[in-house]
Amino acid sequence: VQLQAFGGGLVQAGGFLRVSCAASGTTFSRYAVAWFRQAPGKQRKLVARASSTGVTYYTDSVRGRFTLSRDNAENTVYLQMNSLKPEDTAVYYCNTVTGSFPWGQGTQVTVSS
Repeated sequence: VQLQAFGGGLVQAGGFLRVSCAASGTTFSRYAVAWFRQAPGKQRKLVARASSTGVTYYTDSVRGRFTLSRDNAENTVYLQMNSLKPEDTAVYYCNTVTGSFPWGQGTQVTVSS
């Protein structure tokens, strides 16, 4: 199984990005999936998750600004990030909620103030 996250970049505070994560070697739709992020010097943390039936949950820090969606036909999950803040700067990863698969490289999101 491989998870490839992409779409990150440098954006100014208040801007938006959409990051994507394509899964291969598994049928991602079977799983509850999540986006995680790891800021420099900090542990990786879950920020958004979705059940296999589409029920979503967001941490307080991103609720109302981030939206997780999934395209089961494309075996891909997305994270739309709006109203970005400098504290959103991190490497973003996707995986199952329990981190079942090898972590990919993630995608770097940098928000400048």
